[in-house]
Parts: sequence; C-alpha cells; structure tokens
Amino acid sequence: MQMAMDWQDYELLDTGNGEKLERWGDVILRRPDPQIIWPLRSENAEWKQADGHYHRSGSGGGQWTYKRALPERWNIAYGPLKFHIKPTSFKHTGLFPEQAVNWSWMMNKIREADRPIRVLNLFAYTGGATVAAASAGADVCHVDAAKGMVQWAKENAELSGLGSAPIRYITDDVFKFVQREERRGRQYEAIIMDPPSYGRGPNGEMWKLEENLFPFLESCMSILSDKPLFVLVNSYTTGLSPTVLGNLLNLSFRRKFGGTLDCGEIGLPITRSGMTLPCGIYGRWESGS
Repeated sequence: MQMAMDWQDYELLDTGNGEKLERWGDVILRRPDPQIIWPLRSENAEWKQADGHYHRSGSGGGQWTYKRALPERWNIAYGPLKFHIKPTSFKHTGLFPEQAVNWSWMMNKIREADRPIRVLNLFAYTGGATVAAASAGADVCHVDAAKGMVQWAKENAELSGLGSAPIRYITDDVFKFVQREERRGRQYEAIIMDPPSYGRGPNGEMWKLEENLFPFLESCMSILSDKPLFVLVNSYTTGLSPTVLGNLLNLSFRRKFGGTLDCGEIGLPITRSGMTLPCGIYGRWESGS
C-alpha cells in the first residue's frame, strides 16, 4: 500500500457507514464511499455540522446540502502544486488526494532522469499529474475527452505558476489520439493514464476497461521513445487487482522493453481511527535506465 501522507491542506478525518468526512483547506465535506463498509463509531458534531454533505439518491446520482454558503471554488496546495476545488454534481471535488503519492513518485523520476522528458497524460481529468510532471520540468501533453475538465486543468496549471509551461491541452478520444500520434511519429518518454471503468469519447466512442485496456496499452507502446522512462497506470475499477494490472504491463511494456514493475494499492490515512482507506490500484513500469 502506497500512502499519501504528506498533505497539509487535505485530511481524511473519519469514516464509517459508507461515508467519509474530509477537510479540504478550511472546508469540511461529507461524501459517500463504497469501500467504507465498516460502522461509524460516533456521529459527533463535526459529522453533523459538515459544511457540505453529498446525499446519494436511491434512483442514482444525488445532491449536495450545505450548512453554510461556500465559495464557488477554493484552492488547496500540495507542496508547490495548487488546485481549484469545487463540489460537483457527481459527488467529486475535482481532485483525488490519494494520487499525491503518484505525483511525488513521477516528479522524482523526471528530475532524476536529468534529460528532456516528454510526458503523455491520458484520461487526464483536471490535471493533477499534468501539473506535477510540468513542475518537475517535463513537456506534457494533456488529453481528456471532457472539454470542461481540460479547461479546469489549464486553470490548475496557471494557479501553480505553470501558465507558460510547455503543456499541450487536447480534448479528444484518447484511443484515436494515440493512433494519430503514431501516424505523426510523435513519441514520449513517459505515459500516464487513469482509465475509467466505462466512458464515452466526445463523439460517443465507447470505452470498457476489461475489453479495451490491454489493446490500448499495446497501442501506446508504439509512441514510447527508444529511451523510455516510465509508464504509470491508475485504476479505480472494482474487482481489478494489482496483480491483473501487473500482468497487463508485463505482457506489454515489460515484454518489449524489459525494465521493472511495481504494482499495488494506494490509500489515505484516516486520522480518527488510524486505519487506511483503500483508494484504487496503481501499476508502474520503469525502464531501468
């Protein structure tokens, strides 16, 4: 388990009964989480007085209720990286704080490479990994199918002082984009991806992880440079184990390029109980050079 331990502006305060209580800067939010199947010890005043509470609907979706008026969005920092936070209609806030452990890892890898590194960030969402890689000195290509998320990523980069950094923002279906990059002859030293379980591209293209991830990894091998640095794959898909992800990377990047693999879970420490909330899995392939 890789733990995101270095946050100052974020804290997972407590968990139980299918919910988590979190501090985002000076804002306390209460949100559902399907992994939390253990009971809540005590629903104290902090739980009851959370600034925002996302209530899941029995018919799907849900809605926020608020104890006080919150700003439309606010900022938090992870070291030099800064991010806009905004409660969305799908319970999310625009950031997955557990990914900080991957941000730190990739920043170290890019800096230690001591050579120009081009990073391709796929399914890139609001750009946490994009900002991290750019801050470490990489040229980054940020690709996501949702135009609003790409704009959010631009704003996060500007907020982090990276408005003029070499970041290329693309709104597109990632599979088609990778195929076009292959035809163009463009290559990257590092590839990051956070594929969803299911999804659709801007023109209705269907993505299903169990069917599409391996052929997509094979496609990505064609745009990795002859001096690659790493490939990082994240997944929140229920039932997909680190071993399965490791097997996919072993049959693709490791088979072609050699190198090493590291696969496992990522998580967040829970302040009140001292337990850990699992927050998905990762697979890291490194070239070894």
